[in-house]
Amino acid sequence: MKSILLTGVMMAASGLALAALPPPDEAAKAKAAEAAAKSAWQGKVNAYLLCKAQDRVAARYLKTAGTAAAQQAGAGAAALPATPCADPGAYTPSAQKPLEASGAHSPSGTAASPPSVKQPSAAMAPAGKS
Repeated sequence: MKSILLTGVMMAASGLALAALPPPDEAAKAKAAEAAAKSAWQGKVNAYLLCKAQDRVAARYLKTAGTAAAQQAGAGAAALPATPCADPGAYTPSAQKPLEASGAHSPSGTAASPPSVKQPSAAMAPAGKS
Protein backbone atom coordinates (compact mmCIF):
# COMPACT_ATOMS: atom_id res chain seq x y z
CA MET A 1 0.00 0.00 0.00
CA LYS A 2 2.82 2.39 0.85
CA SER A 3 4.56 1.75 -2.46
CA ILE A 4 1.39 2.54 -4.42
CA LEU A 5 0.90 5.77 -2.48
CA LEU A 6 4.56 6.71 -2.92
CA THR A 7 4.35 6.00 -6.67
CA GLY A 8 1.26 8.18 -7.00
CA VAL A 9 2.94 11.07 -5.17
CA MET A 10 6.05 10.80 -7.35
CA MET A 11 3.96 10.79 -10.55
CA ALA A 12 2.07 13.88 -9.42
CA ALA A 13 5.31 15.67 -8.55
CA SER A 14 6.86 14.85 -11.92
CA GLY A 15 3.72 16.07 -13.70
CA LEU A 16 3.95 19.39 -11.89
CA ALA A 17 7.64 19.72 -12.75
CA LEU A 18 7.00 19.11 -16.45
CA ALA A 19 4.09 21.54 -16.52
CA ALA A 20 6.30 24.30 -15.13
CA LEU A 21 8.78 24.20 -18.04
CA PRO A 22 8.40 27.14 -20.43
CA PRO A 23 8.13 26.51 -24.16
CA PRO A 24 11.42 26.81 -26.07
CA ASP A 25 12.18 30.22 -27.55
CA GLU A 26 13.10 30.89 -31.19
CA ALA A 27 16.85 30.62 -30.54
CA ALA A 28 16.46 27.19 -28.95
CA LYS A 29 14.26 26.03 -31.83
CA ALA A 30 16.81 27.27 -34.36
CA LYS A 31 19.65 25.58 -32.49
CA ALA A 32 17.72 22.29 -32.37
CA ALA A 33 16.93 22.52 -36.10
CA GLU A 34 20.60 23.19 -36.86
CA ALA A 35 21.66 20.20 -34.76
CA ALA A 36 19.15 17.99 -36.58
CA ALA A 37 20.40 19.20 -39.97
CA LYS A 38 24.01 18.55 -39.02
CA SER A 39 23.11 15.10 -37.70
CA ALA A 40 21.32 14.26 -40.98
CA TRP A 41 24.35 15.44 -42.97
CA GLN A 42 26.66 13.32 -40.82
CA GLY A 43 24.46 10.31 -41.55
CA LYS A 44 24.85 10.96 -45.28
CA VAL A 45 28.63 11.24 -44.88
CA ASN A 46 28.72 7.96 -42.97
CA ALA A 47 26.66 6.24 -45.68
CA TYR A 48 29.03 7.62 -48.35
CA LEU A 49 32.11 6.37 -46.50
CA LEU A 50 30.49 2.97 -46.03
CA CYS A 51 29.67 2.80 -49.74
CA LYS A 52 33.27 3.62 -50.67
CA ALA A 53 34.58 0.96 -48.27
CA GLN A 54 32.18 -1.61 -49.71
CA ASP A 55 33.37 -0.73 -53.21
CA ARG A 56 37.00 -1.27 -52.18
CA VAL A 57 36.18 -4.63 -50.59
CA ALA A 58 34.17 -5.75 -53.62
CA ALA A 59 36.96 -4.69 -56.00
CA ARG A 60 39.53 -6.60 -53.96
CA TYR A 61 37.29 -9.66 -53.85
CA LEU A 62 36.64 -9.59 -57.59
CA LYS A 63 40.37 -9.17 -58.22
CA THR A 64 41.43 -12.15 -56.09
CA ALA A 65 38.49 -14.55 -56.11
CA GLY A 66 36.78 -13.38 -59.27
CA THR A 67 39.02 -15.34 -61.63
CA ALA A 68 38.49 -18.62 -59.76
CA ALA A 69 34.72 -18.04 -59.62
CA ALA A 70 34.66 -17.22 -63.33
CA GLN A 71 36.48 -20.42 -64.18
CA GLN A 72 34.01 -22.45 -62.13
CA ALA A 73 31.01 -20.68 -63.68
CA GLY A 74 32.20 -21.42 -67.19
CA ALA A 75 31.74 -18.58 -69.64
CA GLY A 76 32.55 -15.85 -67.17
CA ALA A 77 30.86 -13.98 -64.40
CA ALA A 78 28.74 -11.02 -65.41
CA ALA A 79 29.67 -7.76 -63.74
CA LEU A 80 27.21 -6.55 -61.15
CA PRO A 81 25.56 -3.22 -61.91
CA ALA A 82 27.45 -0.64 -59.88
CA THR A 83 25.56 2.20 -58.28
CA PRO A 84 27.82 5.17 -57.73
CA CYS A 85 28.30 6.45 -54.21
CA ALA A 86 26.70 9.87 -53.77
CA ASP A 87 29.08 12.32 -52.12
CA PRO A 88 27.08 14.62 -49.79
CA GLY A 89 29.62 17.44 -50.13
CA ALA A 90 30.69 19.86 -47.44
CA TYR A 91 28.34 20.79 -44.63
CA THR A 92 26.53 24.06 -45.20
CA PRO A 93 24.63 25.52 -42.28
CA SER A 94 20.94 26.12 -42.87
CA ALA A 95 19.69 29.56 -43.80
CA GLN A 96 21.07 32.05 -41.35
CA LYS A 97 20.10 35.68 -41.16
CA PRO A 98 22.56 37.85 -43.05
CA LEU A 99 24.19 40.61 -41.04
CA GLU A 100 22.06 43.21 -42.78
CA ALA A 101 18.84 41.55 -41.63
CA SER A 102 20.02 40.82 -38.10
CA GLY A 103 20.45 44.50 -37.18
CA ALA A 104 23.85 43.81 -35.64
CA HIS A 105 25.51 46.87 -37.13
CA SER A 106 22.54 49.14 -37.76
CA PRO A 107 21.47 52.02 -35.54
CA SER A 108 18.36 51.45 -33.50
CA GLY A 109 16.23 54.21 -35.04
CA THR A 110 15.34 55.26 -38.54
CA ALA A 111 17.80 57.76 -39.96
CA ALA A 112 16.50 61.08 -41.26
CA SER A 113 19.41 61.40 -43.70
CA PRO A 114 22.32 59.28 -44.83
CA PRO A 115 25.26 59.24 -42.42
CA SER A 116 27.62 60.60 -45.10
CA VAL A 117 25.81 63.96 -45.36
CA LYS A 118 27.32 66.48 -42.98
CA GLN A 119 25.27 69.49 -42.05
CA PRO A 120 27.06 72.40 -40.32
CA SER A 121 25.62 73.33 -37.01
CA ALA A 122 25.20 76.90 -35.69
CA ALA A 123 28.00 76.39 -33.17
CA MET A 124 30.49 75.56 -35.91
CA ALA A 125 29.60 78.48 -38.22
CA PRO A 126 32.59 80.73 -39.07
CA ALA A 127 32.87 83.90 -37.05
CA GLY A 128 31.69 87.09 -38.73
CA LYS A 129 29.18 85.40 -40.99
CA SER A 130 25.61 85.43 -39.79
